[in-house]
Amino acid sequence: MANLNPTRLNLINLKKRIVTARKGYGILKRKREVLVIEFLNLLKQSKESRSVLNDLVQQSYKTVTIASTYVGNFELEDVAMHMKEAEPVKIRIKNIMGVRIPEITRAQRPPQISFSVLPSSLAVDDISDTFVRATNSIIDVAQREQGLKRLVIEIDKTKRRVNALDYRIIPGMIKQSKYIRMRLEEIDRDTFSALKHVKKKIQTAHQ
Repeated sequence: MANLNPTRLNLINLKKRIVTARKGYGILKRKREVLVIEFLNLLKQSKESRSVLNDLVQQSYKTVTIASTYVGNFELEDVAMHMKEAEPVKIRIKNIMGVRIPEITRAQRPPQISFSVLPSSLAVDDISDTFVRATNSIIDVAQREQGLKRLVIEIDKTKRRVNALDYRIIPGMIKQSKYIRMRLEEIDRDTFSALKHVKKKIQTAHQ
């Protein structure tokens, strides 16, 4: 912080800045607390989503193995070649205390009618169902983990600002305020002494 001239105006402005800094400190502390609570909630959900995803992936590969046994690898590959592409994802941004958190959903396509006659069975249908659920779970995990990353960055940034205000900026302004007040008191004493000296000289001159 730059040194200020010891004037009453600078002291008044410095006191105002200290009040503003303390308000900002309180706001940032509350923001950090809200972000930490949001992070912990999202972390819990993310762990649960990751566990669900792991189970779905294992289940998906089991259904592939079972279907391969029923219809054979060649027929299974033929079905896979004719499957329509997965729906694209749609990303919407949610704002939490100034943090932009992505919300990822599947974009809905209009139904597509296929005139191809493809070999199918309950085993093949199971593959489709489990992989759709696995894909949805991947989107859910990706959304939560992206949110966690952004929250961690914002929590760290807020923490550094809080610490800067608490340990450097506010103490520095208070120290400078004390110095200016001390210097003003010294100037007042010197001025008072000088005035007394002048008054005494005037009184002596009139005697």
